[in-house]
Amino acid sequence: MTVPTPVSGDDAYAKLAELGLTLPSVVPPLASYVPAVQSGNYVYTSGQIPMVDGKLPYTGKVGGDVTAEQGVEMARICALNALAAIDALVGLGRVIKIVKVTGFVASAEGFTGQPGVINGASQLLGDVFGERGRHARSAVGVSELPLGAPVEVEVMAEIA
Repeated sequence: MTVPTPVSGDDAYAKLAELGLTLPSVVPPLASYVPAVQSGNYVYTSGQIPMVDGKLPYTGKVGGDVTAEQGVEMARICALNALAAIDALVGLGRVIKIVKVTGFVASAEGFTGQPGVINGASQLLGDVFGERGRHARSAVGVSELPLGAPVEVEVMAEIA
């Protein structure tokens, strides 16, 4: 079995461009916290909701007002917002590993597809960082999220 060559941190910018993605502006905090914080060789993002240009594209619960497919796209946006927060703090070029992703899905009663929804975030991180984007993860169903967001994602990254 061959092990893929790791992508350097600077290649994350090239990979984003190749995917047709640009980092958005950092989503301003909704309360008393910062978008990301560094501790030692790790950066932890605050929970990122799928804000696009200051608005939520969808509100409501996945499996109800929001389809699972829309939830997957919202999780991708959350991950992109998390990358923007990391980039603003330390630069994506310093990321050597995505360590952990925690995803929260506002879920309609009976909806059990949280892992599939959070795959949207995991896939984006894998697309951008390759093997270095593979991570541990939790996908949790919740009753409500801030502003009625359907999804929220936190990312922990190891940096050089």
